[in-house]
Amino acid sequence: MSEIKEVLILKYINGLSNRKIESMIGVSKSTISNYNKLFKLSKLTIEGLQSINDKELKEKLYQFSSTKVKRGTDKPHPNWNEIHNQLKKKGVTKLLLWEEYKEQYPNGYGYTQFKTYYHRFIQTVNPSMRQIHYAGDKLFVDFSGLTMPITNRVTGEIIKAEIFVSVLGASGYTFVHAVPSQSTEDFIESHTKALSFYGGVPNIVVPDNLKAGVISHKKGKIILNSSYADMAKHYGCIIEPARVYKPQDKSKVELGVKGIQRWILAKLRNRLFFDIDELNIAIGELIDSYNNRVIQRVAKSRAELFIEIDKPALHPLPINHYIYREYRELSVGIDYHIELFGHGYSVPYQYKSKKVDVWYSKSAVSIFYQTKLITTHPRVYQTYQDSTKIEHMPLKHQYQFEKWNPQRILNWANSIGESTVTLMHSIMNRRSHVVHGYKSCMAILNLSKQYGNRALEKASKKAIELNTHSVKSIEAILKLKTYKDDIQPVNNTIFNSHKNIRGSEYYQ
Repeated sequence: MSEIKEVLILKYINGLSNRKIESMIGVSKSTISNYNKLFKLSKLTIEGLQSINDKELKEKLYQFSSTKVKRGTDKPHPNWNEIHNQLKKKGVTKLLLWEEYKEQYPNGYGYTQFKTYYHRFIQTVNPSMRQIHYAGDKLFVDFSGLTMPITNRVTGEIIKAEIFVSVLGASGYTFVHAVPSQSTEDFIESHTKALSFYGGVPNIVVPDNLKAGVISHKKGKIILNSSYADMAKHYGCIIEPARVYKPQDKSKVELGVKGIQRWILAKLRNRLFFDIDELNIAIGELIDSYNNRVIQRVAKSRAELFIEIDKPALHPLPINHYIYREYRELSVGIDYHIELFGHGYSVPYQYKSKKVDVWYSKSAVSIFYQTKLITTHPRVYQTYQDSTKIEHMPLKHQYQFEKWNPQRILNWANSIGESTVTLMHSIMNRRSHVVHGYKSCMAILNLSKQYGNRALEKASKKAIELNTHSVKSIEAILKLKTYKDDIQPVNNTIFNSHKNIRGSEYYQ
């Protein structure tokens, strides 16, 4: 049952007062009074009210919605749809619009009556339109809740793609994008694509309190995911999550979600998709038709409202789109390197033992100290190795680095033997710091001057068998000569042929 019919039945069949109806169903007394006046003007009867459907009832009542209720007046009403749209523009007020109305109709309504009729008008539209959303001000974002199946072409396994929806507050212009999950990376990727779709940046982004973006939202204190806050900083907008248990804060996107479920996802329900890109292409083919649908009460489409209201007010996009990155606070080691997922990255040696802020993406690592960028490195995924810049080293280390290099060490090892070369390779690959690797290699190679090349080659072979790489271990092998193979294989045929050995036939 519609709100209007419920009000009229409670009023004329149940005989309740306006105040009682207000307390029962939450409709304001002024709205109840307006429904009563429209009902009387329509000449409908109570019997006719119960037999008519909601759509016909609205049509019969609202033909009188622009008619002055009091008799003996012909004061004109303005176009309330246009008034509502004008109020979305920055700097436009009800007072300004009333003054313009009075210039056109000097005998028109006073300011108080003007506001009263506008209030009655917005009670007849959907909840999201009742709120005044200013041009270019807010972008509402959320996941649909309704997923779409993606079928693996080889295995037949089905995964469920999440559907991201964003809606501009003033125009309702909508963007839809499918992603594999609700992870922070996918959530932020959807934002960057949405802003590119709109061709500009709003003042405020309003998400629901999804963990991918909002860590905590309690008692007015908001803690955002570091990557989400970083994205907002890049685009120069504010993140203002919807208040908990305040559905009116996100009514715009909830209506947008219902719309795309009906006009986009429902149309795709029987199609088979084999990857996310294929699904997004299909969504893209339908989103334009959705945005171009005329909104009945506004008599304009979302696309028209976007061009007219939101687009001129959006801030320009930055030159570069945001690249997703994550944050960690790490300590610099005494070797002036930080370790990220098993790989070392150098910083200027003056920052050793200090805590630094590390931002890393798929392609780069940026290191900050007290908000100052001190170095960047290409992202490397190989573990147990370092990315070291010569300029980060102390002068002593720079000299050693320039004097010795891997090729020079391997050339020396090659003059000793194959096992020594293998050992040098292994040491340089295992050390956490390239300079430390050079020192160990040089110390071992220098042992050839004391013990000789032949002994060092055998010791290197033994060290590889024992999987040991320290200078002390290899020096111990040389000192104790454990590389020697003293155990000779036993040849039983020699003993069996000796003349003093009795054979088995002796005991028969």
